[in-house]
Amino acid sequence: MPTVQVRLTAATEEANRIFRLLEEAFEDDGFPVTQEETPAYSENWTIDTIMFDVEPDEAIARVRDVLGSDGFGAPIEASVLDMDTNWIAMSEEIRKPVEAGRFFVHGRHDRDRRPPNTINLEIDAEFAFGTGHHATTWACLVALDRLLKQRRYERPLDLGTGTGVLALAIARVLHVPVIATDIDPVAVQIAAQNVALNGGLGLVECIVADGMKARRLAEAAPYDLVVANILARPLTRLAAPIARALAPSATVVLSGLRTSDASMVLSAYRMQGLYLADSVTKDDWMALIFAR
Repeated sequence: MPTVQVRLTAATEEANRIFRLLEEAFEDDGFPVTQEETPAYSENWTIDTIMFDVEPDEAIARVRDVLGSDGFGAPIEASVLDMDTNWIAMSEEIRKPVEAGRFFVHGRHDRDRRPPNTINLEIDAEFAFGTGHHATTWACLVALDRLLKQRRYERPLDLGTGTGVLALAIARVLHVPVIATDIDPVAVQIAAQNVALNGGLGLVECIVADGMKARRLAEAAPYDLVVANILARPLTRLAAPIARALAPSATVVLSGLRTSDASMVLSAYRMQGLYLADSVTKDDWMALIFAR
């Protein structure tokens, strides 16, 4: 079965409504939904949903079911993606490196642009999330930069590691073992490759895990630092499992959430005895820093 991209275009208000509906409907299925102003500053938006193992007609029908009969009047298009083409890697070729605090995240084509006195992380994205360009990854890196200047951690965990960039950032600063997990085996493979590329072998352990459901995670607990850059609803469901695995005086960094989702995530973690210590916001996205 193919991988299908479903695309809608709409003005700002309608686009925001469409995005929220699709994100809520499809995030549990692992179907990414993105929204981008096209062209920039035009107030016209493109909303893309990537669906795996469906035919184009089925993908359009699922989107129409979510949006209702009129679909907000937005035209809907579906196309089969050529998965032999590395779309993310191609887009990285035209992206500039990212600076987030002391961290400098770049692709292989920007090795000669690495500045002095920074922690340089070369990330090969392939089909995994986390290059620093998205606001959530940037916010996590900035949050980590602040935290790692304030105290030392001995038992960090990176949930939903994607490319491994956050686990590598922690390991490069602290020089302590970091466990990095992802539900997607492809992401775990990519993260392991990036670990080797950045000299993290022996420090970052990459494993496949669904949330906190892995024997290795139970064996390595308790954790004094947990970083999870996922999505708001999965983060909410993980509140209790994460809290049970925390050491006293632990810190939790959560991202992958929009500012409008903050209250939902805040409530879930406050119920577990954690309090909001700080936050980092960029555009409509944010990272929340909790402490126990």
